[in-house]
Amino acid sequence: MKTNRNIVLVLGALLGALVGVAAGHSLLKRAEQGDRPMLTAAEGISLGTLVVGLLRQISTLGDE
Repeated sequence: MKTNRNIVLVLGALLGALVGVAAGHSLLKRAEQGDRPMLTAAEGISLGTLVVGLLRQISTLGDE
């Protein structure tokens, strides 16, 4: 059973890293095109709320 847990943790870490790389790549492309990516406090709070909501949804997967 411990092996399954380790596999899930490793896959989750890899998926998170891939999403982070994709987000960084997207921001860099925007910056290279001359669009300065500005993040306001309201947008930061909104983004943080969305991430927390996503994590809550993931944690309830499989619940009945």
